[in-house]
Amino acid sequence: MIIVATKQLQKSYGADPVLQDVTLEIKAGERVGIVGPNGAGKTTLCKVLAGVEAPDAGELYRAKGSVWAYLPQTPQYDPAWSARDVIAEAFAEVGKIQKQMRVLEEQMSAAFDSEKELELLMQRYQKLQEEFELLDGYQWETRMAQVTEGLGMSPEFLNTSFAQLSGGEKTKTGLARLLCQRSDVLLLDEPTNHLDVDSMEWLETFLKSYPGTVLIISHDRYFLDAVVTSIYHVDGGEAEFYIGNYSAFVKEREERLLRQFAAYQEQQKQIKKMKEAIKRLKEWGNRSNPPNEAFHRRAKSMEKALARIERIDKPRLEADRMGLQFQKTERSGQDVLVATGVHKKFGAKELFVDASFLLRYGERKALLGPNGCGKSTLIKMLLGDVTPDQGTLTIGSSVKVGYLSQQALEGDQNRRVIEVFREVATVTEAEARHLLARFLFYGEQVFKRLGQLSGGERMRLRLAQMMHQEINLLILDEPTNHLDIEARETLEEALADFRGSLFIVSHDRYFLQKMVDGVYWVEDAKLLHDVGSYEEARDKRKQRELAKASVPAPKEVAVVQETKPAVKKANPYKLAELEREIAQLEAGRDERRQWLEQGHESYQQLLAWQQEVDRMQVRIDELSLAWIDMQESE
Repeated sequence: MIIVATKQLQKSYGADPVLQDVTLEIKAGERVGIVGPNGAGKTTLCKVLAGVEAPDAGELYRAKGSVWAYLPQTPQYDPAWSARDVIAEAFAEVGKIQKQMRVLEEQMSAAFDSEKELELLMQRYQKLQEEFELLDGYQWETRMAQVTEGLGMSPEFLNTSFAQLSGGEKTKTGLARLLCQRSDVLLLDEPTNHLDVDSMEWLETFLKSYPGTVLIISHDRYFLDAVVTSIYHVDGGEAEFYIGNYSAFVKEREERLLRQFAAYQEQQKQIKKMKEAIKRLKEWGNRSNPPNEAFHRRAKSMEKALARIERIDKPRLEADRMGLQFQKTERSGQDVLVATGVHKKFGAKELFVDASFLLRYGERKALLGPNGCGKSTLIKMLLGDVTPDQGTLTIGSSVKVGYLSQQALEGDQNRRVIEVFREVATVTEAEARHLLARFLFYGEQVFKRLGQLSGGERMRLRLAQMMHQEINLLILDEPTNHLDIEARETLEEALADFRGSLFIVSHDRYFLQKMVDGVYWVEDAKLLHDVGSYEEARDKRKQRELAKASVPAPKEVAVVQETKPAVKKANPYKLAELEREIAQLEAGRDERRQWLEQGHESYQQLLAWQQEVDRMQVRIDELSLAWIDMQESE
């Protein structure tokens, strides 16, 4: 079943065409990624598909009766509501039915002396109950808890007034509301913005099991690889379809562009030959006296054939990219960043307790942890903007720091782009304009005020500044936020050539996998270090969590040890319970062993199964010993 389709869809804002000829078709149950450079019209397309905006021309079909849930980048709700109220609004229909049922319950209890009235009330109640069950009314609180916990929303967060939330927190609240809502089509615009890594992984799992259709605008390549089954690439006013996830799209797009370029070159050769033939025919016809009409007729015939040729557009093999290259500078000392015994507390919340870390020259480390755990605070302590309560943070000798923050380019927002750039780069205005063009600020754009810049433009301007500074340590706080995929790839290439040290806070897992050789995790106010790529560090962290989960609680062990001497005779009920639990664990262990023997294309999946087998075996051994102890006590 087709859930939405368009034919030659067009949409303009004033004189600027955004969508010129969009034809697409999306079936129910598909998970579709919508990608393309910033400003290409991705959000406009989604607003048109969702019915938020009307197209200027073309055809739009949406399945009759289909329910659409759309998450804009900046959701708006009643400022008097708490975050919890906003999310609970997803169950407004359930709440309405529930109130009606309560009223009927009171009426039924008062109508016990009128059999006819009671029967009518019961019929109405049964109908409401069927609607309530159809909407999973009995599960709404459970569903809301699953979503809010999965997205890492604390009770304090949920009880905060929506008006007091930051922009990112408002977006997360809007996302939670949509995920709780019953809909046929879920349309998400940059859903991973403002989510930490754990929340992203939960969202991936949620969307992969979502029963409806999912449309996702995203620059998060790791997320797209994990979730989507097809891609629409929006650029030049059109949308081109690709089967597969993001990695498959990249490969297929490159092959298509090469094929189109080869076809374009071949056609250009043909056109050149035809033009030369037409020219020769005309010359031969004019040489005769009188002119030879036969040659002229053949020339005209070829001109008509040439005009009928459907021209192949020359493909852009590469999109416009920033010309980013960091300056070479002298190396720093061996110890670049050192933190020892750091304590930091805000009010009652302890961010760090006896936290320590070391970054050496040439190392590339990430600092990861849930939102609000203190990552940005740690960076501010390193830069001297915040003082630790206890402990020391030191920047090593000959270290020249370049800091790229989430709040890039604060201060007077009336300053012009070219002025801000020349505060760092000592160049003439003409040179500044030339250099800014390498960062995609063309023509009059260099005179835009800071307050008029988008997040992506701010990030590009700050990178342009950093390119003209002597830096051997880059501290990057969410550097890929607001950058489209092309800009992220350019940044990755420049950082690959950077001969210094990197300290990165980021939730962009694709970026992290390319950049880092180790991860510091913020856990329980400590810093835990894992060496290796992001995925290797993540696997080590998961192994720690599994090992921690498999260790029996000390309290339970103590109870067994205390009660054992007092047992004079085995309890047959407890013995049966132990035997039942052992049998269940053995069945689960054997099943996973079969899966391992069958194999799987994902190394991570095989690793997870093996870890489950090991965990189950540990528990089986513990329970078997307990069973033997109970038998011997008889």
